[in-house]
Amino acid sequence: MKHTSRGLERTWRSSRDVSDRARATAFLRAYTVAIRAAKESYMTTRIASAANRSSELFRVVGELLQPPVVEEAFDDPATRCRDFAHHFADKVAQIRLELDSNSTTVPGEVIEASACPILWDSFRLVLPENVVEVLGAMRATTSALDPCPSWLIKSAREGLVDWFVLIINASLEQGFFPSYLKQAVVRALLKKVSLDSTVLNNFRPISNLPFLGKVLERVVASQLQGFLDDINYLDQSQSGFRPGHSTKTALVALVDDLRRELDRGSVTLLVLLDISAAFDTIDHGILLGRLSGMGLRGTVLSWLRSFLEGRSQMVKLGDACSDPWPLSCGVPQGSILSPMLFNIYMKPLGEVIRSFGVGCHLYADDAQLYYSFPPNYKEASWVLDECLAAVSIWMRRNKLKINPDKTEVLLVDRKPERGIGWQPVLDGVTLPLKPQVRSLGVLLDSSLTLEAQTSAVSGRAFAQLRLVRQLRPYLAKADLAGVVHALVTSRLDYCNALYVGLPLKTARKFQLVQRAAARMLTGAPYRDRSTLLFRELHWLPFIYRAQFKVRVLTYKALNGLGPSYLRDRIFVYEPTSVIWRDPARDPACVASAVGGDTRQGLLCGGPPTLEHPPQGSQTGLYIGSLQKELEDLAVPMCLPRVIGNLQYQVP
Repeated sequence: MKHTSRGLERTWRSSRDVSDRARATAFLRAYTVAIRAAKESYMTTRIASAANRSSELFRVVGELLQPPVVEEAFDDPATRCRDFAHHFADKVAQIRLELDSNSTTVPGEVIEASACPILWDSFRLVLPENVVEVLGAMRATTSALDPCPSWLIKSAREGLVDWFVLIINASLEQGFFPSYLKQAVVRALLKKVSLDSTVLNNFRPISNLPFLGKVLERVVASQLQGFLDDINYLDQSQSGFRPGHSTKTALVALVDDLRRELDRGSVTLLVLLDISAAFDTIDHGILLGRLSGMGLRGTVLSWLRSFLEGRSQMVKLGDACSDPWPLSCGVPQGSILSPMLFNIYMKPLGEVIRSFGVGCHLYADDAQLYYSFPPNYKEASWVLDECLAAVSIWMRRNKLKINPDKTEVLLVDRKPERGIGWQPVLDGVTLPLKPQVRSLGVLLDSSLTLEAQTSAVSGRAFAQLRLVRQLRPYLAKADLAGVVHALVTSRLDYCNALYVGLPLKTARKFQLVQRAAARMLTGAPYRDRSTLLFRELHWLPFIYRAQFKVRVLTYKALNGLGPSYLRDRIFVYEPTSVIWRDPARDPACVASAVGGDTRQGLLCGGPPTLEHPPQGSQTGLYIGSLQKELEDLAVPMCLPRVIGNLQYQVP
C-alpha cells in the first residue's frame, strides 16, 4: 500500500489533475486507517499474550513504548565469557577461603541426626493428572541445554505425560537426580541498570536450568513444603517463599512494631544486614546435616544429596560459552528448590538473634534486626553489639559472609536529631546511621513518615502513566485497563497497608496518580469529578482501598491464611455484656494493646464482616472471592453497602 500511495502521489504531482489528487488523498486516508488497524491488532495481540503475568506485561509494554536497548558489543565474546566465569568462581572461592581461615564454633547449634526420629524417608509417587497440573503451572523458560522449546512441551503435555511420569517416579524411587540435569547456563545480569557494565562485580549470576530438572524440582518442592508445614519447622520470622507469607506481611509486621515503639517513646535501631553471595556459598555438608536433623532419611535425603552434589555451570553470552566448572558449594539461583533449602539453612539464625532480646525478620537473604530501648538506656550499645557479634560468628560458622560496608542502620525516633551518642559495630567496622534505608523495596525514614517512599512511588507511577498514554489510541479499553493496573496502580497497591494512618497530604500524592489514571482510562476532561470516575471504574479511592487491605490481612491472619507473627499481635474483642452483643456480626478484631496506646498500630480494626463465614477448607477458597468483590465496591459515599455475603464498613 505504501508503494501504491507514493505512485498516486507522483502521478498527481506530474499531472496536477484534480481527479488524481482526489484518488491520492482517498488512498492515503485508507492507508492511514490500515496502519492504525495493524498497530491496534499487533499491540492487542502482544498484550494479550502477557495476560495475568505482570512481569511479562512490563517487558512487552517496555518493548512497545521504548526502543530496545542494543546489547554492548564485545570484540571477543568468548574472552568476556571466560572473564565472567573466572570472576564468579573466584568470588565464591575467595569468600570460602576467608571464612575457613576465620572459622569458629557456636556451641549448641548442631543438631545430631541420631537425636531426631525418622519423619520422612520416601516420596509419594506422582500420577498423570499430577504431572499435567505441574506442567501447566510451569513457566515456559527454555535453557540452552534443552533439546526442544519448553512451550512445545507444555503444549503437548497430554501426549508426553506418560513419559514424564516414568522419569519422575524413577527419580523419586531411586533417590537420584540425573547428572545431565545438574549443569546450569549462567546469565550475567546487572544488579542495577545505572551500574557500570564494565565492572564485573556489578553483575549477578542467574542460573538457567533444564526444563525437565525444574519439573522434578516442582514435584519435590510441593512435598517438601507440605512436610515443613506439618512439622512447623521454619522459624516464624522467616517470610521468604512460604505460603501466606510475602514481603508485604514482613513489612507490615516490621513497621507495625516500629510504630508501636514510637508510641511508647522508645528509640529503635533497624539494622539491614548484607550477605555476600549468600546462595552461592551454602555449605552442602551443613545443609544435609540440617535436613537429616529435621527427620529426613532414606530416598528423600539421598535425592536431595544427589540434587546438591556434582553440579557445574558455564557462562553464556550470545553464541559464546565458557568452559563449565564444578561447584562444590551453593544452590543455583533460578531453581525452584533453592529458596526452600536456603530457608532451612537459615532457620537457626532467628533463634540466635532473639536470644539477645532483639527482634528480626528474615526474607531469603535479607536479614533485618531491630532493637528498641529507652532514649537514655546505657546498656543498649552493649546488647546490640553482642547480638551483631553473635550473628557474625554464626554466619562464619555456616560459611556465610556479612558485608559490613553494605550493611545499613536506621535510627527510628520522633526526635532523630538528638541522636543516641554511639554507633553499632560489626566485625570491627562502625556502622553509620543513615537518614533513610530501603527495606524490601520500601524507603523507611527516621520518623516513619514515609514521605520519601510516597514521593518516589508517585513519581515512578506518573512516569509510567505518561508512557502508557502513548498506547491509548491503539488499545481497547479492557486491554488499556490491564496495562494501567500492571504498570501504574500496582505500584500504589504494593504494601499500601503501610500508608494507613498517615497524614492526608502524604496519601494525596497517590490519590493524584489514581485520578490521572482514571481520567486517562475514561477519557474524561480534567474538570470532571474523580468520584464519578471511580464509580464508573469500580475503584475505591486509595486510602479506602488501603484500609480494606488491612482488613483482608487481618482476616487471613485470623483464619490461618497468613503468618503467625500477624496473628499473634491481634486479639478478638468480645463484649462481656450480653446487651452489647450482636449475634448478626462477628467479634471485632483490634491490635493487641501495647502500653495502652495503639493509635499507630497497623492492624487496628476488624476484618470484613461475614454474614455466613466459610468453614474449614472453604476459607482458602473464599478469600479469593472476597478480594474479587472488592472491585465491585462503590466509592466511599456508597458505603456501607452489602454485596453478596460481604458487609464492609469504612471506619
